[in-house]
Amino acid sequence: MGAVIVITAATPEQAIAWWMESADALVFLAILAATYRRLTLSQTSYLLIFVFLALHEWGAQYKYSSVPLGEWMKPWLGTTRNHYDRVMHFNYGFLLGYPMQEWLMRSAGVRSRWRYVLPAGMILAFSAVYEMAEAFLAVILTPERGEEFVGMQGDMWDSQEDMALAGFGAMLTMCIVAAIRSRRVRPAEADRPYVVRRAGSGR
Repeated sequence: MGAVIVITAATPEQAIAWWMESADALVFLAILAATYRRLTLSQTSYLLIFVFLALHEWGAQYKYSSVPLGEWMKPWLGTTRNHYDRVMHFNYGFLLGYPMQEWLMRSAGVRSRWRYVLPAGMILAFSAVYEMAEAFLAVILTPERGEEFVGMQGDMWDSQEDMALAGFGAMLTMCIVAAIRSRRVRPAEADRPYVVRRAGSGR
């Protein structure tokens, strides 16, 4: 991850924009490092986190509004807007939904159906907090270019659409995880010997 940060920081389209977009990623990495011994996640979770942060840093390198992938998508989607930020908000829920679930299960002991509901709810909550914090910082740091900083690109419903995509991504991940676990449990149950318990046997 360090190599990705160095590469994107070395050639940003705009240095101040890179720092403002990367601040949350750097704080997140610091939290992961500080809690690694007390709460170690699975390799799958760390891989998903790495993929998300690498894609996020690529977006920060191009201020999100001019990422090459988003430019390539314009004629395909029939729009003049760079939709890379939309892709990343969906990926926020889709890629981080599973690590969020694992964190809740290991730290708070969340079980049963709540392990699928709470991760999606927390992704939506964190998305809302992020959108509000982004708008607050834009007003303070760049009041004359606030719309550009938050990446609205002329869309007045940008924040709401971003949060909806994050929530949809998280719910899709929870559905996939639930389906995979269900397929694993059924064969295991089928292989168990059927035991007839007698009344009062104590077994």
